[in-house]
Amino acid sequence: MTKKSIPVTLILYVFLHTVYLQAQPMGLDYIRQKLQAYCKTVPREEIFIQTDREEYISGEELWFNLFLIDRQSLKPSSGSKLAYFEILNPENKPIIQKRILIEGGSGPGQTVLPDTLKPGTYTVRAYTNWMKNFFPYNCFVKDINIYNPLNTTTFTRSERLSDSAGSHPEIPTAGLILTIDNLHKDTLEISVSADSKFRSETDNLLYLVIQTRGNIDHLSKEKISQDITIISIPKDTLSSGINQITFFNSDGPVAERYIYTPPKSNLSIDLQTTDSCKQRDKVNLGIEIGNGSSVRPASTNFSISVALAGENPEIPDLTDYLIFGTEFGSLPFNEIRGQRILRISPERLDSLLLSAKSNWIDWDKILSPGEYRFKYPMEKNEHYFSGQLITNNLQPAYGGEVLLLSVPGKEPVFQYTNTDSDGDFNFRIHIDEEVKDLIIQPDIQGKFRKIATGTSFSDQYQEKKIFIDSTNVMIPSFILQQCINFQIRRVFGSSSEGIRMTPVIPAPEKKRFYGKPDFELIMKNFIMLDSMQEVFFELIPRIELESKDSGFEMALFDPQRKRTEGSPVVMIDGVIIRDMSAIANLDPDLVEKIDVIWDKYRVGSYIFNGVVNLITKTGDFSCVPLPSDAVRLKYRVIDTVFSFISPDYSAAEVKNDRTADYRNTLYWNPSVLADENGKAHIEFWTSDNKGDFLININGISSEGKTVSSSKRLMVR
Repeated sequence: MTKKSIPVTLILYVFLHTVYLQAQPMGLDYIRQKLQAYCKTVPREEIFIQTDREEYISGEELWFNLFLIDRQSLKPSSGSKLAYFEILNPENKPIIQKRILIEGGSGPGQTVLPDTLKPGTYTVRAYTNWMKNFFPYNCFVKDINIYNPLNTTTFTRSERLSDSAGSHPEIPTAGLILTIDNLHKDTLEISVSADSKFRSETDNLLYLVIQTRGNIDHLSKEKISQDITIISIPKDTLSSGINQITFFNSDGPVAERYIYTPPKSNLSIDLQTTDSCKQRDKVNLGIEIGNGSSVRPASTNFSISVALAGENPEIPDLTDYLIFGTEFGSLPFNEIRGQRILRISPERLDSLLLSAKSNWIDWDKILSPGEYRFKYPMEKNEHYFSGQLITNNLQPAYGGEVLLLSVPGKEPVFQYTNTDSDGDFNFRIHIDEEVKDLIIQPDIQGKFRKIATGTSFSDQYQEKKIFIDSTNVMIPSFILQQCINFQIRRVFGSSSEGIRMTPVIPAPEKKRFYGKPDFELIMKNFIMLDSMQEVFFELIPRIELESKDSGFEMALFDPQRKRTEGSPVVMIDGVIIRDMSAIANLDPDLVEKIDVIWDKYRVGSYIFNGVVNLITKTGDFSCVPLPSDAVRLKYRVIDTVFSFISPDYSAAEVKNDRTADYRNTLYWNPSVLADENGKAHIEFWTSDNKGDFLININGISSEGKTVSSSKRLMVR
């Protein structure tokens, strides 16, 4: 395309887009249908992570639970089954990366912080593969402070810059002024000021749409035959959360505003326990969840931590987080940090929302005629393993080239894929804990291609501003105590890591991808021959391993002994071999059996001109060298998670044991399920630490009701 043609193309696009919109019946049903179709095609996932603490010492364990929630319904998500967890240093460099299994909308995890970390503010972030389509702001992020008593470097703090996509002042529409009065108890008043020209151009008619998280709260046609029109909306028709008020004319949206509607009801939680206790004392914690009515609460899953309390009395919770989520970028968290949203006046919140813009519900996108195309699919049952095919001079290969994936075995796995225009490729791998032996190679050899395996973690990051604290800054006393506690635990070799708790996910039933072969040779049923040439000549009908001047060649014949066009695909343990000398030089004693498919065989659109698969006794493709243009790697999709354990001082001899117990986290449980009456009970033991501990709970019911609470516990 020449430079001169670009403006013409743009003008043509704008013209066709305008004509399309004008041709549509811009009415309430049309707007509703477009929004519903958009939310179905472009669902939005939200993640919230509860960690056991907010401050850590280098070398400590960090425990966390990840909640995955559907933004539209606010219920635990049934979409993605895999989440990506990272800890970034102040310079946005990942120091820890894990893939976390999501079941029932949550996934536990833990990691050990490297003991070489410099003191500073680190970022915990998490996202799904689907969320990468809307990066870098559609992911959960929160700060934790990490200290290192053995590292005397200065403390590095960082602050994320505001999301420019989430802060857009309203673009005024000529002749139209919108004023919102959200201070009345039962009624929302919308004042529309429109001059005569604007009213004439719109035939004195506007469409009013109020939506919350993609759900329609209100639709109406509004006559604006006067200079000022007052519209009253009952507040009980509005969903709790951030409401988007939008007016449309026949061409599209002309004005919008955001307001906040507090929740009408939510789950309440009552923590029943003592306010203080002694060292190595048993603590009984009763938990009762209610919904303010006689109706029993739906099943609620929550995580709970009991850890040394920091200086900040307010820590992020799930209930507050979901009000804004990532839909509005980092707004308004930079301005209300450390405050509970429910304690902020409606006037203050509405003033913050004057410059808000949803990163998800964008009417220009919703009403556009184009199709939605996304690079990163939702990982529901399969993980997408990615990479890039490059040339010898490290440039992306052309699109459309075929790559092959084999998992060697006696029941081998085979896949193929095509590269895109950037040379990128994806293979689908079942989500389980099995360590898979992946072998990837180009379909055509000799094209001087290299395979660069990629990472499933995103390399897009929110911008940060970094601050270096003076060396004179005093370390908080509670951090000094945590440092001492950790050093004592290290001396005694203490750990809270218990038994494996990751659910055992069965791998798919293994079977040969080509099904039952036309011919199967079991080597032990015959006298051992000296070479593979003899094996094919004497024992396998219609297949011959021929010696040529340039090497060897595998030939396939029809039943009348007429040579067919093309050679069969030859494999060892399911891995395609192009150099037949590897077959000719193979010791027959290493081969367990040989499967043969005489006719053409299709896997998707990939066609085999017959198949010859030599299955070795080990079945692990270890008897021949790896093809020169192939890569081989061990790959596990999800990381193993272990349970949290702590001492039990029920027995007198254990309670009186002189082994020091200085746990900074007394208790962690990522999955406590309330019974049908909304009740749960846990117990734990305090340690040798004295001081304030914080009991912190976050959870969500199957109906999308959140619960968040905290309580102080004094150990004397």
